[in-house]
Amino acid sequence: MDTSCEDSEMTVRRFTPEGMMQPTPYHHVAVGTGTRHVHVSGQIARLADSTPVAPGDLAGQVAQALRATATGLAGAGATFADVLRLTFYVTEWEPERIGAFMAGVESVAEEIGLPQPLPPSSLIGVDYLFEPDVLVEVEATALLD
Repeated sequence: MDTSCEDSEMTVRRFTPEGMMQPTPYHHVAVGTGTRHVHVSGQIARLADSTPVAPGDLAGQVAQALRATATGLAGAGATFADVLRLTFYVTEWEPERIGAFMAGVESVAEEIGLPQPLPPSSLIGVDYLFEPDVLVEVEATALLD
C-alpha cells in the first residue's frame, strides 16, 4: 500500500493512506500548503481558435482537454505538480469506456507533465455537455506559494 507522499517539498503533497482502496490510477488525498489558489475552468477538446479536436474519439478528446488544462495552469505559473484535484466530466459514461479514457490520459501524460498516479480525481458521468460533440471536460484546482 502506498503511504508515501509525493512532491513533499512542493506546495502539494499527494498520497494514499493505508486502508483506502488500492490500487487506483490516482492518489486519494492531496494536502496543499500554498497561498495562491488556481482554478482552471472546464477545458474541452478545442484548439485556441475553437476548432474541434478528435470528434467522436474519447481518448483524443481526453488528451486535448488535458493539454488545454496544462495551458491554463501554465498561464497562472502552475504545472500539474501543483494540482490538488482534477475533475473529469464524461458524456454517456459507462465502465466499458475506461480503456479509452485512460488511453487518452496516458498518451499525453509525459508531454504535459501529468504525474502518475494522477492527483486526486473524480470522473463524473453526465448525459451531455454544452456542445453535442464534446465528450469530456476537465477542471483543475492547483495551489501555489
